[in-house]
This record gives sequence, C-alpha cells and structure tokens, in this order.
Amino acid sequence: MRRSTIHSLLAGMAVAMAGTSMTGCSTANENPIPEEYTISKGELLDKIKGGWAGQTIGCSYGGPTEFVYRGTMIQDYVPIKWEKGNIKELFHRWPGLYDDIYMDLTFVKVFDRLGLDAPADSFAVAFANAGYHLWHANQAARYNILHGIMPPASGHWMNNPHADDIDYQIEADYAGLMSPGMPNSASEISDKIGHIMNYGDGWYGGVYVGAMYSLAFISDDIEFIVTEALKTIPKESNFYKCMADVIGWHKEYPGDWKQTWFECERKYTSETGCPEGVFAPLDIDASINCAYVLIGLLYGEGDFGKTLDISTRCGQDSDCNPATAGGILATMLGYSNIPSYWLDNLKEAEDLDFAYTDLSLNETYQLSYNQALQMVERNGGKIDGDNVIIKCQKPEPVAYEKSFEGIWPIEKRGIHRNMPDIGEIEIDGTGAAFSGYVQSPNPDYVAEVEMYIDGELAETAQLPCLYRTRRVDLFWKYLLPKGKHTFTFKWLNPDDKSTVRFTDAIIYTDAAQAN
Repeated sequence: MRRSTIHSLLAGMAVAMAGTSMTGCSTANENPIPEEYTISKGELLDKIKGGWAGQTIGCSYGGPTEFVYRGTMIQDYVPIKWEKGNIKELFHRWPGLYDDIYMDLTFVKVFDRLGLDAPADSFAVAFANAGYHLWHANQAARYNILHGIMPPASGHWMNNPHADDIDYQIEADYAGLMSPGMPNSASEISDKIGHIMNYGDGWYGGVYVGAMYSLAFISDDIEFIVTEALKTIPKESNFYKCMADVIGWHKEYPGDWKQTWFECERKYTSETGCPEGVFAPLDIDASINCAYVLIGLLYGEGDFGKTLDISTRCGQDSDCNPATAGGILATMLGYSNIPSYWLDNLKEAEDLDFAYTDLSLNETYQLSYNQALQMVERNGGKIDGDNVIIKCQKPEPVAYEKSFEGIWPIEKRGIHRNMPDIGEIEIDGTGAAFSGYVQSPNPDYVAEVEMYIDGELAETAQLPCLYRTRRVDLFWKYLLPKGKHTFTFKWLNPDDKSTVRFTDAIIYTDAAQAN
C-alpha cells in the first residue's frame, strides 16, 4: 500500500539536514540538546508545514475508523483505503472530521490577534463561543465557561468528568509548532490553554505532544524525541508510567507492535473518569490513546505511511492518533520529505478553508511560522539574515496533578426514565455521575433542574437542549462521605413538549473492590 521506502526516506532526510546546522543534529546516544541550534528560515518553514500537513493527512487516513474499533486492534486484513482526491472530498463531505485542526486554529487565531501574551480567558471565550460542535472534556469546558466557570477551574476534574480525556492532546500541536527546540515554552503555553478543558493525565497528553513537536525540530531520532519529551511529565503520574512502559516494551518486543499493544490493553485500559467509557469498551482517555501514538512512532521506524497505519490500527480514537503521530514525524522529516503518495492528495486541499474558520492550510503555515519566529526571539534566540538561531531548552517536568484521586467506579446502573418520574436514587458509595439529555422542539429551551443529596440542595443546573451548548453529563458529585446517599431531582420549569431523560448512573466508592 505504501510507496515510500527506507532508501527514499533516508535520501529525503539527508536533503532536509543539508539546510540545517550540524551542530544541532542529535542522536539518542549523544548529549542531544545543544545550547543553540541554527536552522535556515526555509527549513523552519518546511518543518512547520510538515507538522500541519502530517496532522491533516493522518486525520484523513484514520477518519473512517474513528471509534469503530474499541478495545480491539484493526486487523491486517481490514483494508484502510487511500484514494486519489481523498482529502479534498473529505473537506467537502465530512468537514467535521478535522476538529483536530480547526480546534488548534482557534488558538492560533487568538495568538495572531492578541499576541503571545494573550490571557487564558481570551482563548477560553473564543473556544466556548465557536460555532463547531464539541464532545467530552471540550464540551464540558464549553458549558462551564458559558456558565461562568473559567479556566483553570473549567478543566478541573471536580467540574469536568472528562478531565482525563484526549481533548487537549489532539489540540496541542500548535504549541509545539510555535516553540521549535523549546519544549518548556510549549509547556507554558499548554499550562494556560490546556487547562481550559483538561487536568492531570488529560493535560499531560497535550504537554507531551507539544514537547515532541518541539524536539522534532532539532532531532532526527524518533526514539530520542519520545524519550526526551517525556521529561516534561512528572514521573509519579500514570501518564508518565504508561509512556515509559511503551518505550520499554518497544525495546523488549522491537519487531512486534501488536505485543506492545496487548501489554497496553492489559495494564492501562481501566477507565475511571469519563462516564461514557466506564464499564464500556470505549476508551477516550489521553494516556492509552497517546500510547497508540507512541506505538506508531516507534514501530513506524521513520516511515510515514507505516507510522500512520500502525497508529490507526491500534483502534479507539484512530483518526486523532495517526494525526498526532503523522504531525510529529512530518515535523522531523519536513514537508518536502512527505512521500508524494500522501502529499499529492493534500495539495488539492491546501487552499480550502477548514470548517468554522477562515484559514486554509497555506495560510496556517505562514501564521504558525510567524509565531515560531516570535517565540524564538522571545526566548533568547535571534534571527540573523536567513538563519534562525534557537536558544534550546532541556525539558523540565511540569507540576504534578492527578484527576479522580480517591474515587473508583463500582457500578453502572441503568435509569432510563424521564423527569419528573425519576424518584429517589439510592447509592452506597462516595459519589455518582448521571448521564442523560434534554430534548425539545424549541431549540432555545433550557431545563432548570435541582439536584438534592440526602435532602439538601446540592446544585441548580441549567440544561440546554441545544447540542452545541448542552451539558455533557446531567449531574455528578464526587467525594461524598462513604456510605448510603439518596439523590433526588426537581424540574423547576417543566414543559409538556420537552423531555429531560436520565439514562445511566455511574456509582463511585473510595477504592477498587476486591473480586
């Protein structure tokens, strides 16, 4: 299926390195990060273009498989088609596929409008009021922001049951692309923006992705990039342990990505956060999906098509994962070294605006390049004629955070009743999260519902029926005193034509239960 070869890949990499100072070249066996790294303006732009192009191609390749394969890999006999005109056709037929990219562009545009010091609230407001649909941590954060809960509280797990989900991980590409050779600067950007929608392991996914992109500018060694970038993540975190295990399993099973995949499934697929993924094969957790990104990068061995294919065949979020892997690898290789088998398709769409934006890829390349030059100068580097001299950074760990600490799911209980006929819901544990939805022929209808715990008012929630502004989960409450509790609900503005439907409840306690 793939037309690229090792010979052509190595030849292309040699061409790419010709425009770059060899003092910045690195391998995993040397002191890999120089104090300064010199790159030509043309090569810098080529790598930035590669990052955006690789992300778009990867998303296009994996798109038809997204969450079709949950808890199972996509077997080799299952064809994943790549046809002429594929990307252009997807831009028109399935514009929402590219949420990975147009989400990034929301933040790129704010930087362009307000500069590098734009405050977190500006990014949050732009994100919350954008016209696109959102899901999971992103949508929970949008709801929070529209109801006055601003970052970082909007992404904190007590306010966002999806805090560990993949959302910022798939949106952090821009942070690394505007921070060449400066992973700590990418982390600072992610601290401000990634906490809009995520916390803990969910946030670490974006920090790690940003660092990998950043280091892909100054290294041509994938193993070094994934290993060195991991130094931005606290070692005590579950996210760090998962990535470190993947790197270790790659060494243990160097020719068998499927064995590493099985090891990941065995150890890292117990969902505790996302209510939709608990007691279900769906796993949108950042850690396991980033493990699939790493599997593609490590076992892909620098081959663009092989990297995309493996990351896709790991399953779950199998458009976002090859998009991330493809973007990182293509940043390392450069746009000009993406095989024509993949790039020819992209070129047909480079002047098309992404949905919900006024930006095409060609315009995005230039915006991101301009921002990278600004970041280089901001962080001690300089522009000297045609050369860009980067003051490189050795990765440092960000602050330690942990979502859903001290809670463990013990039951998924079907409710399947409409208000007002919910009655009392009794649990024995430390909390619960209630899934459901609001329906109404009036798109402006907002249900007002009170939640009582043990007879005391715990919350009054506004529940829009409009999908773009909906509340992902109707109600949740964590860290109650361990024991029996009674939940009741009161609909304050009932409407005969509208429905408030409770579907399921996830019940939590304070520790995993013995079998």
